[in-house]
Amino acid sequence: MPTICAFHGITIRMYYDDHLPPHFHAYRAENSAKYCIRTGRRLAGRLPQRADAMVLKWQKMHQFELRRNWRLALQHRPLILIEPLDD
Repeated sequence: MPTICAFHGITIRMYYDDHLPPHFHAYRAENSAKYCIRTGRRLAGRLPQRADAMVLKWQKMHQFELRRNWRLALQHRPLILIEPLDD
């Protein structure tokens, strides 16, 4: 599962050939959550509140890149690194 971004102790990853809806996985210490790319809705898991807010802010900023990486992952092509959140 490729890491596509890391910021503030949060790692964002995508699986190849993952199931619908298009989503990404976020990890922070022993916590993890799965988020819908289009809506940002948390589909599973849980992150601390501050980390969750940072992931949602990052997701809104990088819709295009996340959708592109989803398509690449379905084709088993290398994923593109996405810029981290600065704040």
